[in-house]
Amino acid sequence: MIRGKVFLIGLFSILAMFFLLFPYSVLAQPEGIGFSSNVTEEAPKSEASSITTPGGSFTTMVLNGSFQTPRWKAYVGNVTGKLTLDDASGSTIYDWNLVSVAGEVYVSRSPSISWSEIKCLSDATILAEQAALNISSDNSDNINKTFNETVHKSFFVGTKKIEPSSCRAIATYISSQAQSSSEDANFQEILLEDNNQNVVYATIIESSVSGFDDKAYDFQLIVPDNPDTNIDNTYYFFAEIS
Repeated sequence: MIRGKVFLIGLFSILAMFFLLFPYSVLAQPEGIGFSSNVTEEAPKSEASSITTPGGSFTTMVLNGSFQTPRWKAYVGNVTGKLTLDDASGSTIYDWNLVSVAGEVYVSRSPSISWSEIKCLSDATILAEQAALNISSDNSDNINKTFNETVHKSFFVGTKKIEPSSCRAIATYISSQAQSSSEDANFQEILLEDNNQNVVYATIIESSVSGFDDKAYDFQLIVPDNPDTNIDNTYYFFAEIS
């Protein structure tokens, strides 16, 4: 009987130590991520073209230009860091430097996401997000018309599996060119939301892949912004690394 009590006490001690050292091992989920460096730039302005015609003439013209949209902004870069075993106070018993990176980067206007309730973004929430950002349904580059396909690979958000080609998704460009629609495309971006209708823009991490400008990146994504030049929306970054 005494041996049985000793065994139970030992077992509970081991379990208590396990949950102290690994409090999130069962409920793994994305966590906030910081920046080690960042550079923000804007596209150069196009120079005006000119034409000289004689008085009394009539000129028919086709004007063609490339105009920077005020309704979107882009984030690209690389992911560095380490995998750790920490207790609840943040003390580390061991860690590993990341040799190769896999996982996802998540971006949202909300700093608090209910990750256990994550799901594909609904049409109703898309319209609500556009209204919140002052983006018209008539704009050719609104969220609904931009994310107009549902082609992407499957992935996990914590323990929640997102099935392949189940959510609104795009693949951002490589070498300034659109990619063919495919579940195997690089730099996929998928639209998600939690049960509070917080929109999450998710991109699957690559491992140093040639990106939009032929430089190597781990991630590329675009997020919408209020076109009112007096309002710049803040976005919060999360990551899940494996």
